[in-house]
Amino acid sequence: MLVPWRGGWNPCSKSPGQEEERHVRANDRDYNERFSYADNRIKTAKYNVFTFLPINLFEQFQRFANAYFLVLLILQLIPEISSLSWFTTIVPLVLVLAITAVKDATDDYVRIYSSPNEKWMNVRVGDIIKLENNQFVAADLLLLSSSEPYGLCYIETAELDGETNLKVRQALTVTSDLGDDVSKLADFNGEVICEPPNNKLDKFTGTLYWKDNKYPLDNEKMLLRGCVLRNTEWCFGLVIFAGLQTKLMQNCGRTKFKRTSIDKLMNTLVLWIFGFLICMGIILAIGNTIWEQKVGSNFWEYLQWKELTINAVFSGFLTFWSYVIILNTVVPISLYVSVEVLRLGHSYFINWDRRMYYSRKDTPAEARTTTLNEELGQVEFIFSDKTGTLTQNIMVFNKCSINGKTYGMLEHFLLYVHTYRHVGIFIDGYAFVCLEERNEGELVYQAPSPDEGALVTAARNFGFVFRSRTPETITLYEMGHAVTYQLLAILDFNNVRKRMSVIVRNPKGQLKLYSKGADTILFDRLDPSNEEFMFTTSEHLNFAGEGLRTLALAYKDLDEDVFDEWMKKLLFASTALENREEKLGALYEEIEQGMMLLGATAIEDKLQEGVPETIACLTLANIKIWVLTGDKLETAMNIGYSCNMLRDDMNEVTFHCLISRINPDIFVFRDSPKNGNLAVLYFKIKCLFLLLCMALNVRFVCCYLKANALEADLEQILVDVACLCKTVICCRVTPLQKALVVELIKRHKRAVTLAIGDGANDVSMINTAHIGVGISGQEGMQAVLASDYSFAQFRYLQRLLLVHGRWSYHRMCNFLCYFFYKNFAFTLVHFWYGFLCGFSAQTVYDQWFITLFNIVYTSLPVLAMGLFDQVSLYSLRYPNLYRPGQLNQLFNKRKFFTCTLQGVCTSFILFFIPYGAFMTAVRDDGTHISDQQAFAVTIATSLVIVVSVQIGLDTNYWTAVNHFFIWGSLAVYFAILFAMHSDGIFTIFPNQFPFIGTARNSLNQKIVWLVILLTTVVCIMPMVAVRFIKADLYPTNVCVHASYSKCFTRSSLQILEMTGFSPRKFTEQ
Repeated sequence: MLVPWRGGWNPCSKSPGQEEERHVRANDRDYNERFSYADNRIKTAKYNVFTFLPINLFEQFQRFANAYFLVLLILQLIPEISSLSWFTTIVPLVLVLAITAVKDATDDYVRIYSSPNEKWMNVRVGDIIKLENNQFVAADLLLLSSSEPYGLCYIETAELDGETNLKVRQALTVTSDLGDDVSKLADFNGEVICEPPNNKLDKFTGTLYWKDNKYPLDNEKMLLRGCVLRNTEWCFGLVIFAGLQTKLMQNCGRTKFKRTSIDKLMNTLVLWIFGFLICMGIILAIGNTIWEQKVGSNFWEYLQWKELTINAVFSGFLTFWSYVIILNTVVPISLYVSVEVLRLGHSYFINWDRRMYYSRKDTPAEARTTTLNEELGQVEFIFSDKTGTLTQNIMVFNKCSINGKTYGMLEHFLLYVHTYRHVGIFIDGYAFVCLEERNEGELVYQAPSPDEGALVTAARNFGFVFRSRTPETITLYEMGHAVTYQLLAILDFNNVRKRMSVIVRNPKGQLKLYSKGADTILFDRLDPSNEEFMFTTSEHLNFAGEGLRTLALAYKDLDEDVFDEWMKKLLFASTALENREEKLGALYEEIEQGMMLLGATAIEDKLQEGVPETIACLTLANIKIWVLTGDKLETAMNIGYSCNMLRDDMNEVTFHCLISRINPDIFVFRDSPKNGNLAVLYFKIKCLFLLLCMALNVRFVCCYLKANALEADLEQILVDVACLCKTVICCRVTPLQKALVVELIKRHKRAVTLAIGDGANDVSMINTAHIGVGISGQEGMQAVLASDYSFAQFRYLQRLLLVHGRWSYHRMCNFLCYFFYKNFAFTLVHFWYGFLCGFSAQTVYDQWFITLFNIVYTSLPVLAMGLFDQVSLYSLRYPNLYRPGQLNQLFNKRKFFTCTLQGVCTSFILFFIPYGAFMTAVRDDGTHISDQQAFAVTIATSLVIVVSVQIGLDTNYWTAVNHFFIWGSLAVYFAILFAMHSDGIFTIFPNQFPFIGTARNSLNQKIVWLVILLTTVVCIMPMVAVRFIKADLYPTNVCVHASYSKCFTRSSLQILEMTGFSPRKFTEQ
C-alpha cells in the first residue's frame, strides 16, 4: 500500500557518486527525486533471450583456454596452414562452451525465480508504504507505526544473517501515534538526514527532524530489505534506501574467490605446456626450413608450388602454425571442465554422507562450494572457536559469587536476598525480548545470546520473572509481586567495550546503573573502596577453571543532577551525524566509572559429543589445532584438558608474559630507529626464548593476546613459538584478532588453513582461512552462510578431512597425472612423425580419431577414476595416511614432469615400434603392409589399449562403473573405428570417410595384433616394474596398511594392539 504524497520545494542535488549524507523528506517525491536516488527496480537476471548468446560467449572467451582454441579454429580455416579439418577443434570447443552455457543459464533461471514480487518496483525513496504480516520488507524502511503497542514489530532476519529467532524493532514514540490513520500518514512531512548507502547491516546513523524537534535514529528503528514481518498485523514505514542502494544489495558484491593450490599449479603448468608447444613448433619449423632447402628443392620442378610459398623460410613460418594446430591437444581444453565435473561429484558425496547427518536437527552436511574439495586433504592448521563449536552452546546457570560469597544451584534460596537489588533487576533489564505462549501458559525468552537467555531463565527460577517491556518501562514479578521499573538508557555492548549497562529508576525513585561484562574490563572501572572485595571475587572467578563461562556484575547509584546533565550530552551525541559512535563511547565511559562490584556469574556449557576423540584423531594426522576464544584463560585451558588438547605431561608457556617484558623495548626501537642496540636486544630475546622452549620440550602455549600482540615486531615471535607446540590456545581475542591470527599463519607458514566456527564473531576468521567451515548451532546461521562447508557437529570434521578431503585430493591428483600422461602420449606421436615426413605437418591419426580421442574414447574412464577411486578404506583408523596431502606429494611440479616424461616415452614407443615393424612386415598373403592408414590404425589402436591398461593400473578401487567405462570405451572405439571405415558410411559421406575397409584389412592380420601387443607390453611393463620395486624397497604408509588389512582381520588387529604391538603405531614411526 502506498500512502499519497504531496510535492514541495526542491533543492539542488549532488550526483549519486558524491553522496555524503542522505536527505529524505516524507511524501515529497519532487524533493527526493532531485537527488537521483535509486528506484526500487532490481535486475536479478544476467541475461535475457536475446542477450544470452552474445554475452555468455563474450564471457567464456575471456578465458585463456577458450580464446586459444578460437584462434586455432580461425587458423584452421586458412588452407595454406592447416592440414586438419575445422571440426577437429570446433567439436571439443563447442562441447565445452555448451556445458558452461547450460550451467550459466540454469544459474540465471534460478536467480530470476528467486527475485521478489514486482509490485514493489515502483516504490521510491520518501514514500510511506504499508506491510502486512508475513510479507517481505521491500526496501530499507524507517519504522513509523505498527499494530503492536508502543510501535513495536517483530521481524525475521534469516535472509540477512541466517537467524530464525525473531528480532524486535520499535518506532519513535512521536511517530507511533500516527497509527494506521492514512490521512495523518499522508500529512507526515518529517525529514530524515542520515548516512549514505552502505553495507553495514547492524548499524544505522540518522536524525529525524519534525515539528521543530530532532530525534536520533539507529538500527533498532529500521526494517531492512530481505526481512520478513512476523507476529505483527501491519506496520508503516518510510523508504530510506531503495533498490540497489539497500543494505542487502550493498552486501551482494563479489565475494572473495578462494582457489586451491592445485588450481594455481594447474594454471602455471598449462602455461608451461603452451610454452612447450611453441618450442616444438619452432623445432619443427626450423626442420621444415632446412628440409626445404636441402631436399624439398629437388621436387620443385614437378611439384609446381605457388609463387607465395616457394621461399623455404616462409614455408617454415607456415609450418610453425600448422604444427601449433596439430599439436594443440597437448594443451587440454577439456581439463578445466573435467575438473569441475569431478569437484561437483565430490561435493555431492559430502552432501549425501549419512555419517555426517545430524538426525536431532535434521541437518545434513553441505558443501557450499565446489572449488575446495581437494584442499580438504591438505589442511595443516585448524583454527577453532570454542563456544558452540567445541561446546554445545546450550547455557545453564551453574553458580555465582555475590558480595564475596559463592552460591550453587542447590542453594538458590540464599540468592533471594542478594538477587533482589543487585542481580535480578540487571539480568531482567538487558533481556532482549520475551514472548508469552498463552496457549501453553509458558514464557519463552528470545535473548540475543544463549548466555543472556540462561541468566534471565535463572532469575525466573529464583522468583524474579521478567514479564513485559515497553520503550520506557520493564515489568517484573518479584516473588509474585508486580514491580515496574523505568528504563532510562541502554549502553549497548560491542566488541571494544566488552560490557553492557542499563540505567533504570526503581519504584522508590532511585537512579541505578547496572553493568555486566568481562571481569578485566569491569575491575578497571570500580570504585577504589572495592579493592578487597575485587580480590575475593577474583579468587572466585576460578569458576573458569571448571570450564564455566564467567561474567562480572557491578552497579552505581546516580545523582539526579549529574544524570540530567549526562542525558543532555547523550541526546546531543545520539543525534550527531559524524563520529556518533565515538562520542557515545566516550559518554558511556564517563558514567561507567566508580561502580560498586556485585559479584560474578558462572554459566556451564558442555562439550559436544565426540570432540575429544575427533581432536585426538586429527592430532595423529599431524594437524595442528588452535583454539581462538574470547573466554578467560582458565576457561579455555579447562576446555583444552576436557577435549584432550592438553595433557598433564605438556609444558606450558603463557605468551603474555613475554609480551609484557619486551614490549617497551620494541616500542622504543620502533620510534627510535637509530638505536641499533635495541634491535640486537630484540634478536637476543627472541633467540633465547626459542632455545628455552626447545630445551623444555614445550608442547603447549597459551597466547593471552593484547591489541599489540599481532604487531609486526611481535608476530614473528608468536609464530615461531606457537609452531614449536602441539597445541595453541588464544584467549580473550576479538573477532578481528581471530582473522589476524589466521592471516599470520597463512603469511608466515604458507600452509593450508581451516577455520571453523558457529557465530557471527567467527565470520571474519572463516573468510580469511583457505577453507571455512560453519556449524549450524545456537548462534544463528551467519557462520554457515559465510562458510565453504557446513554441518551440525564438530565431530564430523574428522570425516570431512580424513575421508572426503583425503579421497578428493588423491582422486584429483591421480586424475591430473593420468590426464597429462595420456595427452602427451597421444599428441607427441605427431612430433616424431614430423622428422620422417619432411616436416610437412601431416598427421598420423585419422582426423575423426583426433576429434573423438579426448571426448569419447578416454573421457569416461578417467572421470570414473576421479569420482569413485578410493585409496584406503581405513582413513579414520590410520590418520597418518593424511600426511602425503600436507606434504603435497601426490601432485607437484616433480610429479608433473614424471607423468609427462612417461607420456613422451610412451609416444616414442607407440610410434617407432610400429614404424620399425612395418618396414619389413608383410601380410598373410605375402604383400607389404605399407599404406599410411594401416599404420595410423595400428598406432591408434595401440594408444587406446595402452591408456586403458594404464588407467586400470592406476585404479585402486574397482567398481562396476569403472569396469563399464573402461571396457565400454574400448568397445566404443572399435565400433566407431569399423563404422567409419565401412562401406555404408562411405556411401553417405564419401568426402569425409574415404578410407573404405582400412580397419578391417589391418586388424585381420596377425602381425598387426603382434605389433599392438608388443607395443602395449613395452609401454606398460617398465612402469609396472618401477612400481613393484618402489613398493618393495620404499613402501608407503598406504602399502603398509593395505598389507596389514589383508593379513589380519579386525579381531586379530585388536588382539595385537592389546598385546602391545600396534600396526598403527608402527607405521606412524
